[in-house]
Amino acid sequence: MLRILVTGGAGFLGSHLCERLVKDGHDVICLDNFFTSQKTNVTHLLDYPNFELIRHDITVPVFLEVDQIYNLACPAAPGHYQFNPIKTIKTSVLGSINMLGLAKRCGGRILQASTSEVYGDPEVHPQPESYRGSVSPIGIRACYDEGKRVAETLFMDYHRYNNVDVRIVRIFNTYGPRMHPFDGRVVSNFIRQALAGEPITIFGEGTQTRSFCYRDDLIEGIIRLMNCEDGFIGPANIGNQDEYTIRELAEKVIEISGSKSTLTTEPLPADDPTRRQPDITLAKKHLNWSPTTDLATGLTKTIEWFRTINLDDYRPPTPNYK
Repeated sequence: MLRILVTGGAGFLGSHLCERLVKDGHDVICLDNFFTSQKTNVTHLLDYPNFELIRHDITVPVFLEVDQIYNLACPAAPGHYQFNPIKTIKTSVLGSINMLGLAKRCGGRILQASTSEVYGDPEVHPQPESYRGSVSPIGIRACYDEGKRVAETLFMDYHRYNNVDVRIVRIFNTYGPRMHPFDGRVVSNFIRQALAGEPITIFGEGTQTRSFCYRDDLIEGIIRLMNCEDGFIGPANIGNQDEYTIRELAEKVIEISGSKSTLTTEPLPADDPTRRQPDITLAKKHLNWSPTTDLATGLTKTIEWFRTINLDDYRPPTPNYK
């Protein structure tokens, strides 16, 4: 049994990670400031004696005794991280410094949840970990993109100069049950609109591509990276290599949900990547990991979950939600 801290543990991915670690018998501390997450994501874990929930913001130091830290805390959807961009970059930078300091003091291992956004609007396709990216440091997405890039720098410098045991995972688009219905991401937007019979909003012509990884596959991948003992610390791409246009995704959601929704278009947002697909060669080699859930299966499970929830129980995470 390990003592494990999960920052951002009440979020979509964080809550599933906490659930998995609790059921594996570890002593889990979930830390979250509930800016974009909900307590309901983890209330079912409160009765477990090996689970603890703390409201805290990682831009402020916290003193705990742990063996492992999964640093997942950070607004991740564009509408959320652009709402308060200074807060977003502080979470990535100051939060990483605080968590790395904790790992250094405890002698623990720490994993940084980085992102495919470090590649920006990529000029290399698919994107291997060796690709350095094409990111605008002054664009409206920079608070998230550059914040995560700086976080990776901090992790590697703490590793090289302070011997902190680190891991870095670059997460590609992930979806599944318990994702916030108002997070502004394409999968949740499309499903919510389809189930309501509303027109599905596509930005641009919908020809931009993404690769969608089901949440269970993602959680398995990051746990394997955290516990990898062959000297591989990452960065490691974790995502599904199947590539779809946004229009194809909308059509699949309509088909699986049985919706009568039509498609409508709006102008493409600034700095929106045109293509996104992970090269997962390193994950296959070092972690013996590859996704097992195809898009149709994952969407079916996610749509079924959306049908069971009451949207009135979910508040839009930020005041500027549209």
